[in-house]
Amino acid sequence: MFNDIGALELVTIVVLAILIFGPDKLPKVIQDVSGFIRKIRAFSDSAKQDIRSELGPEFKDFEFEDLNPKTFLRKQLAENEDLQELRTSFDLRKELNEVTDAVNSRETRPAPTAAPASATPAAGAGPDLLKKPAAPAPEPRTPFDADAT
Repeated sequence: MFNDIGALELVTIVVLAILIFGPDKLPKVIQDVSGFIRKIRAFSDSAKQDIRSELGPEFKDFEFEDLNPKTFLRKQLAENEDLQELRTSFDLRKELNEVTDAVNSRETRPAPTAAPASATPAAGAGPDLLKKPAAPAPEPRTPFDADAT
């Protein structure tokens, strides 16, 4: 319940409790608070038992902690044999290497021979998407004058 309270926070709470209630009334306040917490736990436990008894014998192993979505998912994923098999069979590095090899081999393959210039595409056909565009002609360099700079 108080897993995330450190020593400094606990000391601060104790000092504040002593200052607020005083050393005389503090034991009585602690006793009242602990009794209240015990009553709440007893009420909660009896409510859980009532719900389990009303659900019937097929839900005798039912745990209320399983209703927490994180716990439910963790339990379902751990019990599912297909997912366990998928986890063990799937190697991300291997898959990435295969994809990389496939991409690199496609780029290094020679381009298919182009159709003759006299051949025209069929009517209604779009542009040839496999044909690479022609490289632009290099621009002529302007002469460099070392004296001008």
